[in-house]
Amino acid sequence: MKIRAAILSDVGAPFDIRELDLQPPQAGEVLVRVAAVGVCHSDWHLVTGDTKHPMPLVPGHEGAGYIEAIGEGVAGLEVGDLVALNWAPNCGHCFYCLAERPSLCDTYVGPIWAGTMLDGTTRLSMDGQPVYHYSALACFAERCVVPAPCCVKMPEDLSPEIAAVIGCAVTTGVGSVLNTARVRPGSSVAVIGAGGIGLSTIMGARFTGADPIFAIDPLEIRREAAKSLGADKALHPNEAQAAILEATGGRGADYVFEAVGKPELQEWAVELARPGGTVVFSGLSAVGSATNIPGATLVRQEKTVMGSYYGTANTSRDFPLYAHLFQTHRLPLDRLVSNRYSLDQLNEAYDDMLNGRSVRGGVVF
Repeated sequence: MKIRAAILSDVGAPFDIRELDLQPPQAGEVLVRVAAVGVCHSDWHLVTGDTKHPMPLVPGHEGAGYIEAIGEGVAGLEVGDLVALNWAPNCGHCFYCLAERPSLCDTYVGPIWAGTMLDGTTRLSMDGQPVYHYSALACFAERCVVPAPCCVKMPEDLSPEIAAVIGCAVTTGVGSVLNTARVRPGSSVAVIGAGGIGLSTIMGARFTGADPIFAIDPLEIRREAAKSLGADKALHPNEAQAAILEATGGRGADYVFEAVGKPELQEWAVELARPGGTVVFSGLSAVGSATNIPGATLVRQEKTVMGSYYGTANTSRDFPLYAHLFQTHRLPLDRLVSNRYSLDQLNEAYDDMLNGRSVRGGVVF
């Protein structure tokens, strides 16, 4: 079939909306009519070259939509189901899945980073040449064919826009609090960066009963969003360290989350944590970047530094859980998306993101 999709042809190029050919789903695959996609910074890493990937490709990894067709051997899904798309599918039987760390499943890593389906081929093409799939999803498109483990069934009355943000930002941020750090009630929490992941981290911290919660971001629009989503104090970076020390008796925060992925901010996060505190890196850093963390500080002050990949998620458990928490008014996910765009406005959406004119953008179909 013919579909319209965003193509990235090279590092530094703009997104180009083109007509592509999409093959039907094969065994173990699903065709999804895309309804909503989040405008996430991780896709922009493809433009800058911070994330290496075969090109040309269709980006988009934070999506949701409705199943239109199912390949042979797919169980548990039906045509018409609303699904949130999971960009880190898990097999359920490898070492990491059996160790209850399915977000680290290594069964699908090779094909996903090769930009193909699990059989090593693509379902997308243009003028007879293959077009690669980003994160097995390629959902900046009217339709996408994905491996069945990428589909998590959601409540039929849930908005696709909410299902989409659960597929990346919410799971990464809320999961970093609940699954990775396991924040205790009454703990002080500082979050560096108030984009989609940082704001979701703040929502997760508020849900756990953390107090106080500090949001740190240079942009006023994001500091205001952080306050509306549960931050007690929204601070400019220039004032943050002094304010956190004053509020914690000079100790520093119990938990510090770095939700941007910049080495200098990761190093600062370690400084902001109290002795015995925990630091979580959840922002995606550029491939090949390095962070200097003094070993003497970790040893003498017993600070713990943790990585959080996709919120240490079990997506089949966590996606429906976060939907339930939204529907029972305990996670205000509907406040996360500030700007909405059509697919043709994708370059505008990223320009707004990069220039601080949006908190979290969404492409809606």
